[in-house]
Amino acid sequence: MAEIKAKNLAKPAGDPITLRQKAYRGISENSDPRFNDDAAVLWRIVKLVLRYRLRFAIAVGATVAAALFQLVIPRFLGGAVDSAMGLLAGGSVAAEAARESLFEAALLLLGASILRGVFTLAHNYGGEAIGHHIAYDLRLAFYRKLQSLSFSFHDRIHTGELITRGMLDLEGVRMFVNTGLLRLVLLLILIGAGAYLLLSTDLLLGLLSFSFVPFVAWRSSTARLRLRALWLALQERMGVLGQIMDENLAGIRVVRAFGAEPFEIGKYDGASDDAMMIADERIKTRAASTSVMTFAYFIAMGLVLWVGGMRVLDGTMTVGVLTMFLTFITIMQQPVRQLGLLVNSLARASTCGARLFSVLDLEPEISDRAGAKALVPTTGTVRFEDVSFAYAGPDAPPVLHNVSFTVARGRTLGIVGPPGSGKSTIANLLPRYYDPSEGRISIDGKDLRDATLASLRQVVRVVQQDVFLFTASLENNIAYGDPWADDGMIQDAASAAQIDGFVAVLPEGYGTLVGERGVSLSGGQKQRVAIARSAMLQSSVLVLDDSTAAIDAETEQRIREALKGHMKNCATIIISHRLGALRHADEIIFLEAGHVVERGNHDSLLAQGGRYAALFALQSHDDIDNAGAAK
Repeated sequence: MAEIKAKNLAKPAGDPITLRQKAYRGISENSDPRFNDDAAVLWRIVKLVLRYRLRFAIAVGATVAAALFQLVIPRFLGGAVDSAMGLLAGGSVAAEAARESLFEAALLLLGASILRGVFTLAHNYGGEAIGHHIAYDLRLAFYRKLQSLSFSFHDRIHTGELITRGMLDLEGVRMFVNTGLLRLVLLLILIGAGAYLLLSTDLLLGLLSFSFVPFVAWRSSTARLRLRALWLALQERMGVLGQIMDENLAGIRVVRAFGAEPFEIGKYDGASDDAMMIADERIKTRAASTSVMTFAYFIAMGLVLWVGGMRVLDGTMTVGVLTMFLTFITIMQQPVRQLGLLVNSLARASTCGARLFSVLDLEPEISDRAGAKALVPTTGTVRFEDVSFAYAGPDAPPVLHNVSFTVARGRTLGIVGPPGSGKSTIANLLPRYYDPSEGRISIDGKDLRDATLASLRQVVRVVQQDVFLFTASLENNIAYGDPWADDGMIQDAASAAQIDGFVAVLPEGYGTLVGERGVSLSGGQKQRVAIARSAMLQSSVLVLDDSTAAIDAETEQRIREALKGHMKNCATIIISHRLGALRHADEIIFLEAGHVVERGNHDSLLAQGGRYAALFALQSHDDIDNAGAAK
């Protein structure tokens, strides 16, 4: 294991994890000067808290009350000590009065302690309640934002990183209410009111009691800067861990097939060590800061004890007053120790908030234009007019060059070409997953950019080669586009996709649960479920992007025959590597490096004797060879 670990820790300069981390800077606080300002991030969190003004007012009130009752405890205790001293020194009459005074002081002390505990409970409950309400709001806002962001964003950002931001960073913001904001209020009340109480009683002892505060303030400020940087680094490492786990679980069959478990464990172990090193450094910084601040506190207590003790011996101060000062400093011990936690909470909230808000503030690259209207197709004619496109990136080469074609209702366009020629890009442009760099795409003469996205994606249905199925029943997967569809519609769609025979032999029929990502189905079965999902919905434009690649030719022919009735009422675009799927198309275009190099129907393209004819001859030869081998 040590050898595996060492091998994985020695990462090359072009390590994909490192490259992805650089890409994440595009949504990190480093890319926006607003998020380098801790105060701006923390103020934004405070504004979220102020949405719950009543709850927050109650929590702050409880915090103030708890602090005030905590402050009166030293005064009551000092009075009780003076009463006890009078009991020991006085005569019988004085002793009786001292006993009554001591009893009253004890009752007051007990009552103040009980009320302090009650209000502390209320302030803790209020802080946690507000934190969870904010987490609920942010969780929904974050999820909605991910649903609205364009494909170009998801192309750049790894899923594991987004999960980390939506869970760990969100938790850091949630905890700030109780461990940061309300704790800060508590400290300010204790220090402010305590300073007035002690300084008005004895100026010198009051100054000595608070002599540690300036040092603590300076030390906590420097520690906060260091902790913020460490929190940011730790969250980025946790994002890498999320990436590794997400990829490993998604590709677990590949890992097992190649016996790569030791390699994956070593890779995860190396990333975990990176995170552990930063976590250790963070703990050391926090512990060192807290220890130094506690040491300063004890020095202040020692000075108060020495100076106050000398005054008691001189008779210029009572033992009760000295007890009050010492009790107050003792009460301040816990807040001083918590000051390190407060600094840590501020650092974590500012870092986590910046990472979370950097996603929430993103604007989708693809969105409804101002004044966009719902697309209501009439003839359903699709037209590409000199469309060019390049994916986002400074050095990204163009994928499409001046592509033009027209597909009317009831007509079928076939698209063929080598891998990387831009076929799937056309399928992605039609539902506006991306916008063309140049040119225009329209349906019935209306530019797609002038239509609302919701209406456009009701009109255009795309069945992709890479099928995703949810962990749900077959019925729910087929009816995903219309959850209220009746059983007859679902069964008709399944029949058109030639999957009804397979469903009939399942023990639960259409109620059979599909495993995660559809792993319990074969590639062809998943593709047929995807076809059924689209066939159930009446669309004006149907795009089949190599959606029958895993289906045998005979089943593909039956699916095409079953879909004929649906295809008569829509414009159909079929993208395929298998030319047999395109023979019936009204027009076929051959793409190469993003250019339309040939176009025509099947017979005319064969007569041209160009690339299409050569590819058809090659595939026909392979089919003959395969048939001979089968015999």
